[in-house]
Amino acid sequence: MTDASTGAAMRAVVFTGGGDWGLETVPQPVARHGEALLRVLRVGVCGTDEHLLHGGFIARFPLVPGHEIVAEVVGYGPGTTGPDVGTRVVVDPTIFCGNCSACKRGRPGYCTDFGSLGCDRAGGFAEYLTAGVEKLFPIGDLAPEVAVLTEPTACAMHGVDVLALEPAADVLVFGAGPTGLILAQLLRVAGAARVTVAAPTASKLEVARAHGAAHTVLMDRANAGAAEAQLREIAPEGFDAVVEATGSVSVLELAVRMTRTGGTVLVYGLAQEAAIAAIRPYEIFSRELTIRGSFAQANCIGRALFALQSGSVRTEGLVTAEVGLDDFGAALENLHDSAQIKSVFTPA
Repeated sequence: MTDASTGAAMRAVVFTGGGDWGLETVPQPVARHGEALLRVLRVGVCGTDEHLLHGGFIARFPLVPGHEIVAEVVGYGPGTTGPDVGTRVVVDPTIFCGNCSACKRGRPGYCTDFGSLGCDRAGGFAEYLTAGVEKLFPIGDLAPEVAVLTEPTACAMHGVDVLALEPAADVLVFGAGPTGLILAQLLRVAGAARVTVAAPTASKLEVARAHGAAHTVLMDRANAGAAEAQLREIAPEGFDAVVEATGSVSVLELAVRMTRTGGTVLVYGLAQEAAIAAIRPYEIFSRELTIRGSFAQANCIGRALFALQSGSVRTEGLVTAEVGLDDFGAALENLHDSAQIKSVFTPA
């Protein structure tokens, strides 16, 4: 056991509220009992980070964001042991109370005190962080640049769990961002006979095809209905399941129309909390449609890591930029650059 106590300082990205952030020198965290001190290797930059920057989701300021974490074990708090010092790990950022009715029903994703590293407590956009030992998953010989996609893969895996596909389903995914591209692969692993991906960026659709999408459709989110004719050519009666992975209200409305009678719509994309979609209750009633949501992930990190280690989920072409502490602003800008898929933070 290594004592991780330290009085050192480190650099970290800090969100301070109102859309403001800065690069600050802050105390290096000290691991408590049950925790490990970790040196950050890679952290994925996610659209959720921008929601947090502006006070959305479960943000609590001041906040060191970053929840898609790959790190190296430096030491442990008092009386604590875990993977050997130097082990590279993926960190499950989620935190559950274990005592509320949802946790006791085995549904920790609905925990009334749900929290997450990088969302409402210090995360990985820093040189060091601490995490509970039970949240560490050694990556073995998996490259950190692949392992950094474990958390988004876990979230996508939870979405596939919620969707509960029937074998040989015909599935449509709206969105070719990182999780849209990962979802398209996991859906095939889960039994989809055919996956179609619709998105507004040709280069991202090329990646979708390279990773096994049967069809791709170029569409304009501002005029989502224009893609409907092309999608009808592929599936005249609609798709058995449609995944909305963009957070766009107009795309969600199209997703309902593109779902086969008796089928399921999965709302995966994170829309603004006040956003309202125009969906006709009679259509849900008369066509017996099911609408499901997918929120974060709970206990999916281990399976997600295995999916990456086994090659069931491929990551070539998904990481399109690496940024450091001094140019973190570029990562936020990349979230609005259609040519970018995934930016990854490295503190060095």
